[in-house]
Amino acid sequence: KFLRTVLLIRLLASHFASTLDDRKQTGLMTDLEMPISRVLRGMEDVGAAVDMQRLSSMLKQFSADAEFAQNMAWKVAGNSVNLQSPKQLQQILFEHFGLKPTRRTKNGSYTTNAEALQAMYVKLDPEEPASQFLGALLKHRETNKLKQIVQSLIDAAHYDDRRIHTTFEQTIAATGRLSSADPNLQNIPNRNAAGREIRAAFIPGEEFEYLMSCDYSQVELRIMAHASHDKTLIEAFRSGVDFHKYVASLVYKIPVEQVSPDQRSHVKAMSYGLAYGLSTYGLAKQLSISPAEAEMLKNKYFDTFGNVHDYLESLVSKAKELGYTETMFGRRRYFPQLSSNNRASREAAERGALNAPIQGTAADIMKLAMLRVDLGLREAKVRSRVILQIHDELILEISHGEQEQVENIVRKAMENAVNLDVPLNVSTGVGVDWQLAAH
Repeated sequence: KFLRTVLLIRLLASHFASTLDDRKQTGLMTDLEMPISRVLRGMEDVGAAVDMQRLSSMLKQFSADAEFAQNMAWKVAGNSVNLQSPKQLQQILFEHFGLKPTRRTKNGSYTTNAEALQAMYVKLDPEEPASQFLGALLKHRETNKLKQIVQSLIDAAHYDDRRIHTTFEQTIAATGRLSSADPNLQNIPNRNAAGREIRAAFIPGEEFEYLMSCDYSQVELRIMAHASHDKTLIEAFRSGVDFHKYVASLVYKIPVEQVSPDQRSHVKAMSYGLAYGLSTYGLAKQLSISPAEAEMLKNKYFDTFGNVHDYLESLVSKAKELGYTETMFGRRRYFPQLSSNNRASREAAERGALNAPIQGTAADIMKLAMLRVDLGLREAKVRSRVILQIHDELILEISHGEQEQVENIVRKAMENAVNLDVPLNVSTGVGVDWQLAAH
């Protein structure tokens, strides 16, 4: 039985090695994925220190907030509706309160997902009972999610060292991005106060002074500028002016100083939307504008950055021709759904084909940067170390007296990971917790 297992493993190894060669992926595996697995193993072993007392306090607060929101919803509804039950929510929302039904799901029932509920909520008069119920329901969902995140962190923290040892996964995201599990540290929100409070529970371990956060600024957009060879977009990055303001001034044909906050945010959403394959309808929903207005904004954007339009079009057409997309480093993602007879599947594949080369290249650059950072830290013989990677951000634990030296090592490694037509800009910050290290 043992010999049979060994033989099967050898046969599988031969098969996969041949497949990698045929798809020109061997170099990616040997030069990037295998070396980065060693770095990730070291990060998993080290883990990230957390303030258990702070997490416990947060868990109590989020639990109390969730219970308060639940009681408020029950009071408005007049009964103890199960806020986790789509069937009961449909009855309360569409029969009891008489709200206009949302879109139907595949099983024929009306959706009660967060997006649909939020869309209903913003249209209602705050004094209406239905609005008060929805507000309480949304608050309950938000605080319940935060409670679950904090509970997962507490459960994962080792009692001997008070550190969380997440597992970094290289083969989950089709784009090549890293993900983490047990617990998932990439789902901690950072756009609201509660999420930032959770990040503040991550602290330097004993004998370390600070945490340092280092992240790429607008890396996907810089990749798009480089890959499209759009001179206007490249100049926007080289200008030294606030990037999104500069782009908005070009799109709206007004001086930079006259760009309004709304115009900046609209163009920012447009830029990232293109990099992530966002549809016109999706852009309209995100900005709370009509599809016609979103289409007009898109046209203005493409009038300004013509090469970006041509580049994005070429990604989809090339993917249809070859059946796959490639990053700058040759990482492939296959899209058999591009030839599907199902329109929804085909359009989803087209959006994926727009996104995969850009997000995949960003993932490859980060992995290359991590290898360079790891080498730089080892050569400098410092005690400071990388403990987490979250999307475009690296978190390091900084030993006493090493802050300036380590920052120089990391900045040099990240900014020079690859040569693009635009500079790779890295923002850094230090603090006594993850949130304070944010910049």
